[in-house]
Amino acid sequence: MSELVDIPPFARTEELEDLPGRVVLADTRWYLDGRSGRAAYEGGHLPGAVFVDLDRWLTGPATLEGGRNPMPSPEVFAEGMRALGVGDDDIVVAYDDQGGVIAARLVWMLRTTGRRAAVLDGGLTAYLAAHPDSLTAEEPVPAAGDFSVRPWPARLLAEADEVTGPDVLAVDARNRDRFVGRQDPVDPRPGHVPGAVNVPCRENLDGDGRLLPARRIRENFAAAGVDQNTASRVVSYCGSGVTACHNLLTLEHTGLGHGRLYVGGWSAYSRDESRPVETGAAR
Repeated sequence: MSELVDIPPFARTEELEDLPGRVVLADTRWYLDGRSGRAAYEGGHLPGAVFVDLDRWLTGPATLEGGRNPMPSPEVFAEGMRALGVGDDDIVVAYDDQGGVIAARLVWMLRTTGRRAAVLDGGLTAYLAAHPDSLTAEEPVPAAGDFSVRPWPARLLAEADEVTGPDVLAVDARNRDRFVGRQDPVDPRPGHVPGAVNVPCRENLDGDGRLLPARRIRENFAAAGVDQNTASRVVSYCGSGVTACHNLLTLEHTGLGHGRLYVGGWSAYSRDESRPVETGAAR
């Protein structure tokens, strides 16, 4: 196998044809309110895109310790990717209709296990702006891919006991109302991990769901205390390890490096009543 050319964690629609390899488009639509991503896909998707079921292939069984969306076993992940025609050498470009904050989960999983993957910047909206009336209901029938089983990299994952401490900067990717504890529609205790800072992943996007310029994103992180000196200590979390991946990819995109992911997120942390909770804005 020849050496593969790496790609950045985000790709624009106009860059798809220039990517160095076979591209698999992955529709990752998924909704916290219970709407069906599969139904959205069947109602119209990008030409040639396969549907990646987050609940089936990107998530293991929910547990108190692992939260709502823990990592699946490497074997389950590989089974799903093979069934969708993805091989180890392919480039996966994932999209959703929420600015990529859901697609980031698949992309992070692929990149951390040594595959080439990117979030489609702007997702469906950006693609349709360039290719109007291009949605299709036709589903591809891919041949099985040669996707191998690889372990999750322990150095990029954090457990609940590693979310606090002097050597950790916990970064919460949820919206500000959930961070400060005004409301929480899905988890039992409102608030956030003590000492955490808030960088809502959606605030790194413009009104059309595209990434803000890198300078603006770095400013958003810097306002929360995340910069070149502290980024190596970042542990990113959200409700259940999905949108937290978007913050990790934007850290990489802006040159701030690679943080760790606390997959259990608030769905796991808040259910352990022995763990303290803070409310209000970050100090």
